[in-house]
Amino acid sequence: MTAIVINLPAIAQFNDEQFYQLCQANSDLKLELSAVGELIVMPPTGGITGKRNSDIIADLVIWNRRTGLGVVFDSSTVFKLPNGANRSPDAAWIPLDKWNALTSEQQEKFLPLCPDFVIELRSPSDSLKTLQNKMQEFIDNGTVLGWLINPQARQVEIYHQSREKEVLEHPINVLGENVLPGFVFNLQLIW
Repeated sequence: MTAIVINLPAIAQFNDEQFYQLCQANSDLKLELSAVGELIVMPPTGGITGKRNSDIIADLVIWNRRTGLGVVFDSSTVFKLPNGANRSPDAAWIPLDKWNALTSEQQEKFLPLCPDFVIELRSPSDSLKTLQNKMQEFIDNGTVLGWLINPQARQVEIYHQSREKEVLEHPINVLGENVLPGFVFNLQLIW
């Protein structure tokens, strides 16, 4: 099952509170909103993708608890990007100072910022091009480092603020570089 994109006319555009309320009223759906106002209904994942996502989140959380450098978010978290899009990566991280700068109301609702680090894990139903565009959107809006993990091709695309996308073929692990110092994700959990 692929994502469903609903094109909304200009008269049906959501403001931040309306989109938040729509998501709350339909909590069994995973919804995103593109920068041009398209409502995106994301399909649920299957067992293998769910397990892979859990392994990614677990390792990221363990690293973060050890270092205390920031806050980790799962795929249910919506980030309101500077371009107006409301996006949910499969995993995300922000430094602790960004989290602490938010008000308690901002922390409770969709986060009005772009994460410093994101991961997208391609499931069998995901369009690679759609995920690549989403990753580029994160980078264009302030993400410093992103990984697009593609189990089907055993590739990891690494996205940076300051350089071209790098594609790793059959890597054993991938590094958090200077964004997540000391974080090493073992891709044997995915392959």
